[in-house]
Amino acid sequence: MISINNLSFHFGSRPMYDEANLHIKPKDKIGLIGLNGTGKSTLLRIIVGEYKPDGGSIQMSRETSIGFLNQDLLSYQTHDSILAVAMQAFGEALQLQKEIDKILVEFENNFHDSLVDKLAQLQERFEALGGYTMQANAEAILEGLGFTTEELKQPLASFSGGWRMRVMLAKILLQQPSLLLLDEPTNHLDLPSIKWLETYLDRFEGAVVIVSHDREFLDKTTNITVEVSNSKLNVYAGNYSFYVEEKILRNEIQKGAYENQQAHIRQTERFIERFKAKATKAKQAQSRMKQLDRLERIEEVAPDAAKVNFSFKFNTHPGRHIFRLEHMSKSYGSKMIFRDTNVHVERGDKIALVGGNGKGKSTLLRIIAGTEPIEGKRELGHNVIMSFYAQHQLESLNVENEVLQELQQAGSGKSEVELRTLLGSFLFTGDSVFKKIKVLSGGEKSRVALAKTLISEANFLMLDEPTNHLDMQSVNILIQALEQYEGTFIIISHDRFFVENVATKIWYIEDYQLKEYPGTYHEYEQFQEKREKEMKKLGTIAEVSPKKEEVKQKQQRETSEYNALNNQLKQTNKQLKEVENQIQKLEQELAAYETQLADPKIYGNVNLLQENSLKFEAVQKELSKVNEKWEELMLAAEELEAKLAD
Repeated sequence: MISINNLSFHFGSRPMYDEANLHIKPKDKIGLIGLNGTGKSTLLRIIVGEYKPDGGSIQMSRETSIGFLNQDLLSYQTHDSILAVAMQAFGEALQLQKEIDKILVEFENNFHDSLVDKLAQLQERFEALGGYTMQANAEAILEGLGFTTEELKQPLASFSGGWRMRVMLAKILLQQPSLLLLDEPTNHLDLPSIKWLETYLDRFEGAVVIVSHDREFLDKTTNITVEVSNSKLNVYAGNYSFYVEEKILRNEIQKGAYENQQAHIRQTERFIERFKAKATKAKQAQSRMKQLDRLERIEEVAPDAAKVNFSFKFNTHPGRHIFRLEHMSKSYGSKMIFRDTNVHVERGDKIALVGGNGKGKSTLLRIIAGTEPIEGKRELGHNVIMSFYAQHQLESLNVENEVLQELQQAGSGKSEVELRTLLGSFLFTGDSVFKKIKVLSGGEKSRVALAKTLISEANFLMLDEPTNHLDMQSVNILIQALEQYEGTFIIISHDRFFVENVATKIWYIEDYQLKEYPGTYHEYEQFQEKREKEMKKLGTIAEVSPKKEEVKQKQQRETSEYNALNNQLKQTNKQLKEVENQIQKLEQELAAYETQLADPKIYGNVNLLQENSLKFEAVQKELSKVNEKWEELMLAAEELEAKLAD
């Protein structure tokens, strides 16, 4: 399908790839992983031809079609409905639909065989392209990605960037390319949409390359892992969990080989140093020197992921009750978010708030923070110091500050050594702490904002999607930090690995109420699955075909009926032509007999007169029957045309 051979690529003087190799086969499901900045997204752009390699080659079969989801698609703007944008995937089918509609209009004034044949050909191609089900498929995918039926007719421009990205993902999925390249597809999806996408990719028959920092998502969608490291593409024959285990084994082997080689090098260097000045051993010493020069050096195993060794303590300790909401209601106009719900947070709670977008998760955090007006009672506990992290707070960073300076101005009172220790845990080491905020990437800014939140002396943290734009190493660091954190926190996240490792209580919103499950996320999922099965048994969840499947089946039935009628019409018209030819032939025979019977000479021959008279009568009877058949066929054709017009 695609063969990457000895790929070399540089950004300035920095080598991203150096003689890297990878072969993508037709049904491969590849997870592309590596630290931020190693070139994962760059590789996808090289594959699609946006970047040209400095060396090597990328060979691709002619049949390969590529769908590429990337963050640049966020800039696409239009006032077309999101359904219309998604259906742009069916370019040829939409054009055929216009041609079919044009012919059907022309039928009103000009119905002839050539148009019937052309219509049949167009409809056959239209059906082969899935034209009769394309709208149902587009609606099903958009609703699977979290849009409501009412939103499908709204213009793309009315949605936020994350929702626009979902529309572009739907369009790419509808194109059904032979290779999907997905760059961080879960960044803008909630948990229900992520699970829907996992199911879709599991059934997808083509090849997929996914760049993602979501371990659970990679585990469920990939069967090959490719790590970008040291400018190479290292292949592991399994999903992310397999990679983690296999990486440990490979590192142990590499570490042993490295240590053995280093011992050999030291021994050789001692020999050279000892004998290079002795005439009897000089040749051997020079030979050993050449061997060392030619030796292919084994790289030292990179150290384990950074560990947090910072003490997250606060001087003010709160009482037992951190926060309460009593009989709280919240709505935006006619849209109800919460109705008469109660919320209670106790000291030491580690809470994850999960569920689909639009349910009110971020609204609840803002209510707790006191920035959203409500109906009901809101009560903050004794000595509670709150800190709220959300993506918009990246905008509050002073872009002219250096990283270290930004933390120093946070007012924590911690020393430079303590702050640099914390920044080291968040991958800001050495001189990188003196980088200006304005030159940092989105992920780096997120780490700075998180570090500021963690040193804020707050004993109650609220973190809204803290893992967005963080790589796996940074997510690990945040997990370690929250494990060490002695206070109380509520997090919103769609990263299931992160939630599983930090939360001991799960909150979810249902029927405008906040509900709690006292356990881990894995236990909560099992609880929900069991609950849904029980509800189905009780008949409270109707096990009926989804609406889109019904629409699809209806369209397929209509298509089948239309094609059957059209085929009947073609067959009837064919029979009409045959009958008309037969009538013409009989009329010619009848005319010949009439001429013979009109000849006076025939009346002198009684036998010949009788024979010709009988033949004339027989042809006349046959012609009468054929005319009756022609009339029946004409009536049938008119009836079929009327049904097709309907």
